[in-house]
Amino acid sequence: MQTVTLGPAGTYSHRAASAVSDGDISFSESVRGIVDAVAAGDADRGVVPIENSIEGSVTETLDALADTDLAVVKEVVTPIRHALLAQGESFDAVASHSQALAQCRGYLDEHHPDAELRSVASTARGVEIAREDASVAAIAHPDNNGGNLRVLAEDVQDRTSNATRFFVVAPAAERSEAGGKSSFVVYPNANYPGLLLELLEPFADRDINLSRVESRPSGERLGDYVFHVDVAGGLYEERTQAAVADVEEIASNGWVRRLGSYDVEHVT
Repeated sequence: MQTVTLGPAGTYSHRAASAVSDGDISFSESVRGIVDAVAAGDADRGVVPIENSIEGSVTETLDALADTDLAVVKEVVTPIRHALLAQGESFDAVASHSQALAQCRGYLDEHHPDAELRSVASTARGVEIAREDASVAAIAHPDNNGGNLRVLAEDVQDRTSNATRFFVVAPAAERSEAGGKSSFVVYPNANYPGLLLELLEPFADRDINLSRVESRPSGERLGDYVFHVDVAGGLYEERTQAAVADVEEIASNGWVRRLGSYDVEHVT
């Protein structure tokens, strides 16, 4: 089974993909590239970051899931352990993914306030740059050391509880109703007082816990939104099916995409 995730090798996405893939893993420079590869049939699975416990949701993934008809077949949760890697003690810049830099903001402000922060496509790309340029350090998992890089400091993330959720996405035909969680994208194509309350009440009325609700601009017009909803319930349950049916009726001027039901796997 061909799995695609954010590259190059050594990213946290790569670690998450390695935990759930039983075949070859290839790499993309963007979430959009991963989603498009799965939608086109060029990959069987894609592993994309959806939310970090410190920095919140990954908007690129939310927007890609709103634009593309895919299935979510598993959630993977992995702890994030950041280290400062460099060729030596002296460097002028720190390169990493923007989320990793943000997750280590306090450490960097305290210990390296004069270093230039460079946002790159992934933590592994930051490691590549640090290997090529002694004036640049990287923020990445400590296992990326070796060769001409050494670990200058470990666990430099601002919170020890740092963890990231990843979605394993598959072609829409593999969407399942089995699992302990379900995800939806809702575009009501409307805007009036109480709309969001109306969309959420069907779940509350059936005692279904909402684990995440987030809005993103639809791109159609200013003030128009798409809602991403995760619930603690499977689509195999009659209560979940009934709640979603109510939401579909409320959003009848727009659409509701059922991303599917899935279980959660915790990896180290």
